[in-house]
Amino acid sequence: MSRRRGLGKGLDALIPSTEGGASPSGERVSQLGIEQIQPNPRQPRKSFDAEELQGLADSIAEHGVLQPLVVAQPEGEAAFLLIAGQRRLEAARLAGLTEVPVILRRATEQQLLEWALIENLQREDLNPIEAAQGYQQLVDDFGMSHEAIAVRVGKSRSAISNTLRLLKLTDAVTDAIVGSQVSEGHGRALLGLDSPKAQAAALQTVIKRGLNVRQTEDLVRKLSGQRQPRKPETSRSPEETAVEEDLRQALGTKVSLRRGRRGGTITLHFYSDEELEALIDRLTGGA
Repeated sequence: MSRRRGLGKGLDALIPSTEGGASPSGERVSQLGIEQIQPNPRQPRKSFDAEELQGLADSIAEHGVLQPLVVAQPEGEAAFLLIAGQRRLEAARLAGLTEVPVILRRATEQQLLEWALIENLQREDLNPIEAAQGYQQLVDDFGMSHEAIAVRVGKSRSAISNTLRLLKLTDAVTDAIVGSQVSEGHGRALLGLDSPKAQAAALQTVIKRGLNVRQTEDLVRKLSGQRQPRKPETSRSPEETAVEEDLRQALGTKVSLRRGRRGGTITLHFYSDEELEALIDRLTGGA
């Protein structure tokens, strides 16, 4: 919890609200032409939701840009590099604005990436693959450890490591995660299959059947030849077994009876849509 509070303060300092043309820290907020602002080459976010972007553009057209962008100006260059506010910049351009409010900051190459990551992660703007690619840049370009990255972006070390593992997935799976067809949890489950072809084939099964993460883990175990852990069997009375058999005969499907301290449950199994329809007909009398 303390990490998140600290990170929140860091973001407030990075992108402060403005009143009277100055930030709370006394930094000057000025207007800058949109065409003078170049995208951050280390921006991890690659895509935007068109509908959400249009909604922000409509708001900006009516109310203006309420939160200034943060930019840096490399020494000896006329253009400014965007540190934070890419979505606002794109929406402002879409709204037809020619200028936006900005705060000028000095930033190293590492800070350009760190700040862009922090802003997007806190706003939950990055999909898991973009976040993984951003973390990998910090590892490759600046030699940062998973622990150091965790401290900088306010997450646990295991969360950073697990997200980075997604980069080992085949392109088909990463594209499905980016497109929200499957979740990050599905992706981690599919990492249990080493072959790209096996991952791609399993992905199609997951999407076609609408499998959840637990079901995907079961599928991966089956495909990789692992045996599913067996649940400890509890003692069954002959009467319970007889009831299950009577129900199976009457309904034409597998029936599981489980007794509890008070009452219990009866589970009816089906293995296709046709079997489900037939079962419903038997239970309702075809009504």
